[in-house]
Amino acid sequence: MFIGAHEWSLPKFDNSHATAGLDLPGLYNRLLNGRFTERTRLQAAGFLRNQLAQIDERACNLPESVDDLKGWMLATAQSATTQYSVYLAGRKAGAPRRYFSNRSHALYFLRSVAPTKLVDGAWLFGLMRHWSNPRLAHLVRTYVEEIGEGAPDKNHVLIYRQLLQRHGIDSLDTLDESLYAQGLIQLALAYNAEEFLPEVIGFNLGYEQLPLHLLITAYELNELGLDPYYFTLHITVDNTDTGHAHRAVQAVMDMLPKFGDTGAFWQRVRKGCQLGDAGVGTCAVIDGFDIEREVVRIFSHKSAAGQGAHSDYCRVAGRSVNDWLAQPAEVPAFLAALEKAGWIKHGEPVENSRFWELLQGTRAEMFGVFSSYELQLIHDWIRGPASADGRAYNTAASTTDIPKRPSFRVAARLAALQGNRHLGSQPTPDLLDSDLQTMLQELVKLDDTDQHKLLVRAMSPSLHWTPAGLHATRLFCQRIA
Repeated sequence: MFIGAHEWSLPKFDNSHATAGLDLPGLYNRLLNGRFTERTRLQAAGFLRNQLAQIDERACNLPESVDDLKGWMLATAQSATTQYSVYLAGRKAGAPRRYFSNRSHALYFLRSVAPTKLVDGAWLFGLMRHWSNPRLAHLVRTYVEEIGEGAPDKNHVLIYRQLLQRHGIDSLDTLDESLYAQGLIQLALAYNAEEFLPEVIGFNLGYEQLPLHLLITAYELNELGLDPYYFTLHITVDNTDTGHAHRAVQAVMDMLPKFGDTGAFWQRVRKGCQLGDAGVGTCAVIDGFDIEREVVRIFSHKSAAGQGAHSDYCRVAGRSVNDWLAQPAEVPAFLAALEKAGWIKHGEPVENSRFWELLQGTRAEMFGVFSSYELQLIHDWIRGPASADGRAYNTAASTTDIPKRPSFRVAARLAALQGNRHLGSQPTPDLLDSDLQTMLQELVKLDDTDQHKLLVRAMSPSLHWTPAGLHATRLFCQRIA
């Protein structure tokens, strides 16, 4: 049950579960996997308390009075679109891209923000078992739309997963721990929603507003021939008229206590809004790109598998490749030795580098060693400043036009003309899925109340993007329609 309406001071928790030496990726993955103990939930609650304690309330850009919230929302959106118009005018006048120096820079960004994007909407999940509360209607509807109402091509997390897979960004093992903080906040809110209700509402309020970085990111990804749909989908769905931004404001108004201390509740909402700025922000991630460092990271990570796999006649600067790869710390010197020996020619077309021929040539002995993301990084690293043209690593050097993905409306029209199913229509459940089969078998055994609980469980951050979760979401939407 939700916290009493007269008790809106921050709830007390035992932080001994959560503070010292907290493993952010570990806690994040336990929550995301959906199989965790009560101790893990308490750790997540303690993490939230620590994050809230670090917030400087003077930096909050929300109005002091909740009565000014709608004006704030409209002004925020107007500021973003005005700045975006200035950006577009600059680009038209010949200014370079503001965010992404080359294609690999954009892919690096997609990888770095993955821990946040892969839990998109999770902060609202904890409210789903209270779906029948009319005051939560806007928040429940927002969560259902975040997970695509059961349509695979609208489920935000599934779209992002497919984007990562398309570009060989499958492993997040070596991401910096700090990049998990924002995603962990969202999961912690998901599983502690009843204790942190005002913070959930405030987080949703801030996160659903239209930011400038979203507009620029979508534009530059499209320019680089990378699918911007995940980002453009947020631009449309978060609009201030009928979208999530509007609903977020209305949700605050709906949930303001009619009894007790409204002011204390609003102050907690304000702090919850500021949680959206915790962790490493979008622009900081973008600014943190260092292609040399990223290439060294990739080769160092590969060294464990490559060490011992080369013949003794493979020698660079008098040392065997196996010897070079025996110590990851030797990778920078190894790359320098390859360049000195002429295997890598920086600042020239990749076709001039013998090393590149090992990766992508007609007799590529190292074919399959590097993912497409890693190949793009090596490609852009070798080419240097010329990589600003955004050329894909597997595109011929003579290509001058970077392919762009058609808009979603164009794609939908083309699908209709070709006789394909309309995008967004209800797909047939994929029965080749153990969770889906189990769920369907269980549903027929349960009464209506327990059926609903099972559907909500399948709509969790760990499952909603799977065949079982998508089907459960469609059934849930039918029930609440």
